[in-house]
Amino acid sequence: MIRYHDQEWGVPVHDDRTLFEFLILEGAQAGLSWETVLRKRDRYREVFDDFDARKIARYDAKKTRALLADPGIIRNRLKISATISNAQAFLAAQQEFGSFDSYIWQFTEGRTLQHDRRGQGIVPAFTAVSDAMSKALKKRGFRFVGSTICYAFMQATGMVNDHARDCFRWAELR
Repeated sequence: MIRYHDQEWGVPVHDDRTLFEFLILEGAQAGLSWETVLRKRDRYREVFDDFDARKIARYDAKKTRALLADPGIIRNRLKISATISNAQAFLAAQQEFGSFDSYIWQFTEGRTLQHDRRGQGIVPAFTAVSDAMSKALKKRGFRFVGSTICYAFMQATGMVNDHARDCFRWAELR
């Protein structure tokens, strides 16, 4: 978790494949700890074709059965099914906006939202921006994209800087 925090969490992401990976992993995390998901991330990358949305969008029942049998990932039928349908919705958004990056970053007007959190202050689980993102993604057919998941996605991909002000990463990512 320290390595993830120090090197990855909150760094602005503009690569579509990486954005898709975080969207899927944040959805997989629902009801679980992020640490659980991070421990399984390498296996997710293996079995989900390195988060290639074009390949995932074509997964069939046989592939779904194989995924459900894989102990290296979170074996939840709804989450696996959502990954496949989210890949399809992701591709549609890419086609419409030129990239998923162009679509998703519009929620923060293309910039990282800077928060000035003091010490271990309260970090919200969702915001008006994550509410709007969630609503828009659901309208496009995405699943497992509630406001809390969207806010965690925004934090992970650097759409919001929620490092505490006394954390060395706050200034680096400012």
